[in-house]
Amino acid sequence: MGKYNVLAVSVVSLLLLTVLAGCVERELTINTKPQGAVVALNDEEIGVSPVTVNFKWYGDYCVRISKEGYETLDTHRELKGPWYDYFPFDFFAQIVNPNRIVDSYEWMFELSPRRQITPEELIQNARELKKQLQ
Repeated sequence: MGKYNVLAVSVVSLLLLTVLAGCVERELTINTKPQGAVVALNDEEIGVSPVTVNFKWYGDYCVRISKEGYETLDTHRELKGPWYDYFPFDFFAQIVNPNRIVDSYEWMFELSPRRQITPEELIQNARELKKQLQ
């Protein structure tokens, strides 16, 4: 087999692997109690809960959830990847495997009702802050 034939077979094989390869679809669903809260991931608003988004990377995500009448929740969560997303398994899961893999996660957050502060509490808080500043 000539040098060009080996090269042609290699290129065709690579193209076939790419075309026939499976893929990993990653999705994250964020749900809240109560539902209907505005959700932001890494300072980007993604929708109203329950909301599902596709993602490309695992790691630490900043989460902000707000709803009228409830305390705004500012937190973070880590999204850990599955074993097959690490080297060398990722090559087989994403390139060689002909099947589609759906990697789904769901996060649930519970919101606390916003507490109405009385005028007396507000005055007391102001006095305490004034004492701290002196």
